[in-house]
Amino acid sequence: MATDKKHSTSKLARNAVVKNYKRMWPYIKPYWFRGLLSILLAIPIGALEGVIAMSLRPYMDLVMVDKSIEAAWYIPVGIILFTSLQGGLTYAANYLNTWVGAKITNLLKLDLYKKMLSFDTNFFNSKNSGDILMMFNNNADMACAGLLTNLKNFVQKLFTAISLIFVLFYNSWQLAAVCVTILFVAFLPMTTLKKKIQSIFDSSLVASSTMMTAYNETYAGNKTITSYNLSGYQENKFKTILDGVFSLNMKIFQRTRWLTPMMHIVLAIGIGAAIWFGSFLVLNNYITSGAFVSFLTALIMLYNPMKSLGSNYNSVLMSFMAIERVFDIMDSTPAIADRPNAREMPEHHNVIEFKDLSFEYNKGVPVLKNVNLTVHQGEIIALVGNSGGGKTTLVSLLPRFYDPTSGAILVDGTDIRDFTLKSLRQNIGVVFQDNFLFAGTIRENIMLGNNNATDAELETAVKMACLDDFIHSLKDGLNTQIGERGILLSGGQKQRVAIARAFLKNAPILILDEATSALDNKSEAVVQRAIENLMRDKTVFVIAHRLSTIRNASKIVVVNQGEIVESGTHDELMQHECGAYKTLYDMQFKCRADGKTPAGATVNK
Repeated sequence: MATDKKHSTSKLARNAVVKNYKRMWPYIKPYWFRGLLSILLAIPIGALEGVIAMSLRPYMDLVMVDKSIEAAWYIPVGIILFTSLQGGLTYAANYLNTWVGAKITNLLKLDLYKKMLSFDTNFFNSKNSGDILMMFNNNADMACAGLLTNLKNFVQKLFTAISLIFVLFYNSWQLAAVCVTILFVAFLPMTTLKKKIQSIFDSSLVASSTMMTAYNETYAGNKTITSYNLSGYQENKFKTILDGVFSLNMKIFQRTRWLTPMMHIVLAIGIGAAIWFGSFLVLNNYITSGAFVSFLTALIMLYNPMKSLGSNYNSVLMSFMAIERVFDIMDSTPAIADRPNAREMPEHHNVIEFKDLSFEYNKGVPVLKNVNLTVHQGEIIALVGNSGGGKTTLVSLLPRFYDPTSGAILVDGTDIRDFTLKSLRQNIGVVFQDNFLFAGTIRENIMLGNNNATDAELETAVKMACLDDFIHSLKDGLNTQIGERGILLSGGQKQRVAIARAFLKNAPILILDEATSALDNKSEAVVQRAIENLMRDKTVFVIAHRLSTIRNASKIVVVNQGEIVESGTHDELMQHECGAYKTLYDMQFKCRADGKTPAGATVNK
């Protein structure tokens, strides 16, 4: 029973390997001819290995024994010519192999990148940057690095072995039978190697991704590290990570590298047996001295590559495991995707309805509880409330950064999940508190809102975002480089670039997630003017930071503990003497007993 189970598991593993290599075919197909040529070139490269060993038999018998002068020069010249041919073929095969391998890697990375773009916000929230690099970049490198190389090496070693085994049997079938049997014995331990390293190898990848994360965090958080004198702390933290990686690598070494010295010993036994048995055959005139020297040379040439086969086999296994991980990622289904028969969302809407909406990031911990809210086209809805109340979560459900646990968001009676993601998000513009700008120019970052915008539309967006004076002060204007994440711009400038981008998108629904909360008063005033321009003729959801900016909102909604506790206009809510909104408003604007106004006071997110 146990044997049947073991056989079944082994068969499934083999089938998985075959299946994954079949799935690599679409990536190989565009370059199959060059790839095939590099593999076919491995045949003569491997076969020519037998030439030197074969030539030693006539050389020994004709030159060393019979003293033939002619053989003394044409045999060495022949060896040089064959070796030169082999070297040229090796260069050509390696060049083609490297070229095709790089092309296949790029195709695989492109598909992995497209897959990464399809994942939802929650997926990225649950991963660190090292995990992402390992999943979508390093796995492709590891998979493709071994794909063609392993196949070419296998073909080359196969034909090397065939040619040298032919030489062995040509010189002495008795010796050949002994040595080939020992060779097969040396291969047996390799069948269990994958099981020994799978779990440790997976742990090693996790540790490596943690190390990448440490590099990324040090780069992004360098100011915090400097200002808090965290160099020593970070150094110790990184040392702990390195120690973990070292420990796992040593465990992999312990479970795999024994194979190489073990093969050394077994193959040394084979060579020793060949010398002992061969000497007996020579002394008893069963074979000539030349045949014995040729046999021994072929045997050493055959056994030497075999000694390093343990290391090569490790690389093959890692390539197999990387391919498995790549297609596990490819086969995974994003949590948020288009439904079957999803349709395009119309550009115009009349009513947006949040109906019995509930949401949980973690099961059993509700963030939103049965929220009901109706918003008409053109209204400005301001969301206020205490920190962690669910305001940002509520507006994040509209563009489907997340999907609700229960309930629905309806646009003119249609669940937004029945619209295609692309059309839904095309109808929604978002300006965050901390907007992400990409490395490049100001123009490139604004044009992300609409790559087909005209120069006139771009100029209008810049003006409406109150960016024109700033742009004119720059030597290169819109073509000014802003650095990674827009590091060369101030906070207010970043916000206005993001607002200009939203202007170009010109979506009918707009979300402003505390777009001015991180700015000083002067910057806020400029950005607020830009925002007022942006909000015209749109349905707007504003998460308010300073309540003075939302007094004219169509409706103010107070969200606390995941529930709407009250809603209405500013004037209506101020009539509630003990109301939640009035309490928040008084905290910001009512005079203190000492007569000073806490103008800098703000409402928590």
